[in-house]
Amino acid sequence: MCPIDSECTVTHVNEERATLSTSEARRETVVTSAVKVFAQGGYSGTPITAVAEHARISPAYVFKLFAGKVPLFVAALERCYERILDALEDGAARATTQTPAGVLHAMGEAYAALIADRDLLMLQVHAQAATDTPEIAGAVRNGIARITSLAAGRSRASAAEVQRFVAYGQLCHLLTTLDAFSVDEPWATTLTDGIRHHPAEGGEQT
Repeated sequence: MCPIDSECTVTHVNEERATLSTSEARRETVVTSAVKVFAQGGYSGTPITAVAEHARISPAYVFKLFAGKVPLFVAALERCYERILDALEDGAARATTQTPAGVLHAMGEAYAALIADRDLLMLQVHAQAATDTPEIAGAVRNGIARITSLAAGRSRASAAEVQRFVAYGQLCHLLTTLDAFSVDEPWATTLTDGIRHHPAEGGEQT
């Protein structure tokens, strides 16, 4: 048996660190795949095996990282909200005027550009449809709470202004999922008026 501080002990510590690093890297890979796969198939319609296949990791290893589909979906949703928060913070930092209206406008522009990534948009839509699962409902509430708190704190806008900012974000979700920006009808013109929209790569911005 190797004594303390021996070469054997150092090797053991290095092996533990390597194992941890590999586990963290694979967890990152699984969560990234989960965002995409759940966005395409929804919570109910997506088995863990589909995420494992996309990540090119065995289902057994995915179960080693996540106890089941609920925690995996929640991890994907939390990643989605982290990206939203990062985008909003970046938008606020780049606002040409640091007034409440100016900051909220810049944050809205950043968010509109972000959800041109349909995966992030559709994951939120599927999450809201799965809020009968308590853990998912809790993750959605926490995500919306963090977004609202960031918008309020960073912009120093009134409660009514922040409410309108979040409401416009939800309207943008609806219009984007319906592809209403490409519909030449009175109802679509009414609802899309003044709403910023960044289509998927290759489309024309409106």
